[in-house]
Amino acid sequence: MTETTTAVAEVLAELASLEDPKARAINEKHGDDHGVNLGKLRAIAKRLKTQQELALELWETGDTAARLVALLICRPKAFGRDELDAMLREARIPKVQDWLVNYVVKKSPHVEELRIAWFADPDPIVASAGWGLTSDRVVKSPEGLELPALLDTIEAEMKTAQERLQWAMNNTLAQIGIEDAGLRARAIEIGERLEVLKDYPTPPNCTSPFAPIWITELVRRKEA
Repeated sequence: MTETTTAVAEVLAELASLEDPKARAINEKHGDDHGVNLGKLRAIAKRLKTQQELALELWETGDTAARLVALLICRPKAFGRDELDAMLREARIPKVQDWLVNYVVKKSPHVEELRIAWFADPDPIVASAGWGLTSDRVVKSPEGLELPALLDTIEAEMKTAQERLQWAMNNTLAQIGIEDAGLRARAIEIGERLEVLKDYPTPPNCTSPFAPIWITELVRRKEA
């Protein structure tokens, strides 16, 4: 048994010991099949520090909690383009996909190539990652993006899109409205007409994900 294999077994055992049925019940409502408190999971990753080989072994277990640890201890720039593509296509669990995109892919030299490929993918779960990366570009580096064309696609497809893809498209809609004053009125109008997430339950003191409200509130804060 190799040292890495031993470490994998130890991490899996520790994660199993942290399993909480109440946490699992909450997570499963969001499509996440694990019951480990994320603060405790992050503490494990912090203790392990960066270990690329261990990260790869943990990912290969297929266990959601282990994969989340893997994403925290890996070296994002060590992955090839095809490796990240394969990982994304395996990452059907929302939290795993979210962490993979935000903690690994966004730090990869292959991020733009993957954004373009995923954006046009027929699999709505894969496409949602492409739209998520597009939202990030709208905020950080919109140069070269055809924002009116993005609004055209959102207008035509968001209403009937699969849930995760719809959420990602709505995020792009909101970010365009927030960041681009010239397209703000159109973004708000699209949101009002499509009514996507209009009735989404929003806790007190939180901003609604309904694009017209989201755009208006974030612009107000930026201009305050």
